[in-house]
Amino acid sequence: MSYAADLKSHNDKYVPTKTNGQLPLPPARKVAVLLCMDARVIPEAALGIKEGEAHVIRNAGARATDAVRSLVISQQLLGTNEIVVIGHTDCGMETFTTEQARGIVTKSLSLDPSSEGGKYISNFEFQEFPKVHANVVSDVAFLKSHELIKKETKISGWVRKGRQHQPGGLKRPCLISHLKTISPGTVHSRR
Repeated sequence: MSYAADLKSHNDKYVPTKTNGQLPLPPARKVAVLLCMDARVIPEAALGIKEGEAHVIRNAGARATDAVRSLVISQQLLGTNEIVVIGHTDCGMETFTTEQARGIVTKSLSLDPSSEGGKYISNFEFQEFPKVHANVVSDVAFLKSHELIKKETKISGWVRKGRQHQPGGLKRPCLISHLKTISPGTVHSRR
């Protein structure tokens, strides 16, 4: 049986437990959390986020470039003023190159290179990365310099240990200010 077949019964059990139906649309803590779609963690539980407190944005590798549209909406239309980027070790995005992924998708879907799908995948960027720490630093820098992200936004980057669910598993790889790398543990404001 597919997961979709179970959705209604899960929702029917969930709805009576909810008392927060009247929460306002903007998140109470005015924060957007960007993290990987890694199925091994439920971010709300792991980060202590309650309903109505934060926007949780997930994509493969916690890539900021994929999340800009959602972050702009979060800030400009719904009032968030902080962004937290969380990557994790043991990430699938560290295990392939764009060329390898293009080949896998082309073969799996039997794409003709001259077809619309074949042309699309030949230009598709999977945005893989070799090291999660460097990726988080790069994505934080990207957001801090992006003209669609408010300049006064508090932006921080974190890395959690992918297979270790224990206290202390979430670390800051470094803080960035004015696009310069600051050593780990240094506290420094954005601007």
